This record gives sequence, structure tokens and C-alpha cells, in this order.
Amino acid sequence: MVGGGAGSTIGDSHRRAARYDDRFDLVAGVFASDAHRSRTFARDLGIAKDRRYGTWDEMAEREAKRDDGIEAVTICTPNHSHHAIASAFLDHRIDVICDKPLTTTVDDALDLVRRQRETGLVFAVTYNYTGYVMVRHARDLLASGELGAVRLVEVEFASGWAATLLEAEGHRQASWRTDPDSAGASSVVADIGTHAQHLAEFVTGLKVQQVAADLSTLVPGRAADDNAHVMLHFPDDIRGLLWVTMAAAGQLHGLRLRIFAERGGLEWVQEWPNELTMRPLEGPHRTITRGSPEMLPAAARASRMWAGHPEGFAAAFGTIYDDAWSSIRARRDGSDPRAAAPDLPTVDDGARGVLFVDAVVASHRHGSAWVDVPTDVDDGGTSEDL
Repeated sequence: MVGGGAGSTIGDSHRRAARYDDRFDLVAGVFASDAHRSRTFARDLGIAKDRRYGTWDEMAEREAKRDDGIEAVTICTPNHSHHAIASAFLDHRIDVICDKPLTTTVDDALDLVRRQRETGLVFAVTYNYTGYVMVRHARDLLASGELGAVRLVEVEFASGWAATLLEAEGHRQASWRTDPDSAGASSVVADIGTHAQHLAEFVTGLKVQQVAADLSTLVPGRAADDNAHVMLHFPDDIRGLLWVTMAAAGQLHGLRLRIFAERGGLEWVQEWPNELTMRPLEGPHRTITRGSPEMLPAAARASRMWAGHPEGFAAAFGTIYDDAWSSIRARRDGSDPRAAAPDLPTVDDGARGVLFVDAVVASHRHGSAWVDVPTDVDDGGTSEDL
């Protein structure tokens, strides 16, 4: 692991997810920019002394030379460092699991796509909300055609964790997440907007083609945006709306997806993740519960607990790591990694997120004008060039 040291909530989440299905052992790491703090934290995790590293480039080089070297690396550092770290491990033939957003620039994102193509290594991006059982059920349900063609998509991620100027109080997470140099051109869209964008695309199977965006800063004194309203155009004239904020005072972790099709709608709320609400035009509205007999195959595969026993955030994150393990194992066995884990978010999905952020920022800078989002990462460029 690179990053995720003392005080890092996301680092702890990654470590728990990696262990959830007994797929991975954490055997090496660099957990802080200060070598002493990194090695102290590694010691507290029980990592062997000779594998407590002071820098990530040292770890990449030394682990690649070991007979028992690491098989994969997790990257959970601030956004601006992802490209350099991921590149180093790809160069040393080590599979990568990277937190989102993939990078802070389109050029860096497309470079990682190119490197992955050249090496053939597994490159997973932890859009962990797609690991929820009922999210996967919703995806299969829409793909089955039972509700007909999608017409409207509404997704929101309304959080209130940064509704005050935490960065002025020395809050470590707020300090880098609201710093454009670390977070990227849009703080809130990179941080949680990419989660919402990917969730909508994952469930519907549709890619955002155009955006019209308004970015704003709600907390006085903040150097970055903390709120975004974005209108979306999907193929076939399908409309959508995305709202993300980190400054909704009183909100906890408000991720919600609503999809309206020809013959009914679906709603999933992350704070009640074991339930998917289905509202057909004809017949009664009903709640589909995780573990019920009507769960579709992808949902059934992702479900672990008996019916009536709730699964939550840790299990969903664990599903991403389980998929990553399946993909890495398949690659090492000479099989098709994508066939082994078709729902695993990859470097392509990560690059899509960066292209989305870039388009949102370009739209805002041009008075909320409609801006194209490249739908194929192999054809990507900056939105200013479109």
C-alpha cells in the first residue's frame, strides 16, 4: 500500500476491504511522506522490518526484485500523486489498485490507459459503490429490458462533512481535498462527483456524452468548489441530472440514484443499501431486498450474508477487492482478466471520470455551455480542444 497512514479513513477502508474475503495479505508499504512516520505506522500494522519503506519508488524497485515480492499495490494518496506512483509500479510489472479519481489531468489519465494497454497488467479503480449487491441487481434489471428503455437519470451525492471551513482548522483530509493543487481543477466533482457519474453509467450501461455545469463554493473562505449542479446528456436524447456537494449542512453521506424508464422507475439510496425500490407503471410498487429469491445473477454472486442480515459499505468495498483478486489471478493464470471480473472498474473507467471532470470544468468556465465528453478513452482529449 502507498498512502493511507495514520488518520486516513480511506486507507483503513482499503485495508479492511482487502481482507474482507481473505484475498490479500498486506506485506509491504509506505504510509506517509515522512519516512519515520511511514515505518512507524508499518510497524504498528505488523509489517516485516525490511518491507517498511520510506518512499514509494524505493518500494517499487525493491519489491520487484524479491522472489516473494508484492503481487499488487493499492494507491490511496492525494489525487495529484496517482499518476507518478501508478506509473512506477506498472513499469515494475506490478498490478495496480488505485483510489479515484484516477489523476488530476486528462493527459496523465490517458497515459495510464496507454501504459496498462502496453503491459497488459490489471489496473482497478475503486469506485466502491458499484460493489453493492442491489446496485448490481439494478444494473441487471435494466439490462433485462423489464422496465423498457431508460428516459431519465438522476444521481446525487450530497454530503455535509465539509460544511464548515475545516481546512482552516488543520483538518488533514479537508486540507488536501480543498486544495486545487492536490485535488485537481474541481475539488467536489473529482472527489465525489466521479463516484456519482460512474454509478449512473454503471447501472444504466450508458455513457454521458455532454454536460452543462455550474460549480460553486458555498463555504466562505474556501479555495475550491464544494458544490456542483450538472445537466447530463446520454445517447438517444436521454436526459440526466447530477448534484454533488460536500457542504450540505446536516447531510451524512447522501448518495442516491433514481432511474426512470418507459415502464417504471428504480431508486437506490446508499444509506439503505440492502433495498432497491421498483415502481412499475402497472402493478404495485415494491421493495426488492438483498437476499430475496428474485436477486439476479450478478447480485447473487456479490451477496455474502444470509437473507435478513444486512451488508453495507465494508462488504461493497470488499467486493471490488474480490473482483480485483479474480482479475489478477486470471491474468497470472493466462486467462482473460475481464472475463473473470466483468464488473470491476478499470483504468478505462478511471479515465472516463477524469474526462468527465475536465468537461464539467470547461462547461463552467464557458458559462455552463454544453461540452462534449469523449465516450472512448482511446479518443480522449481535453474538453478545451473539443
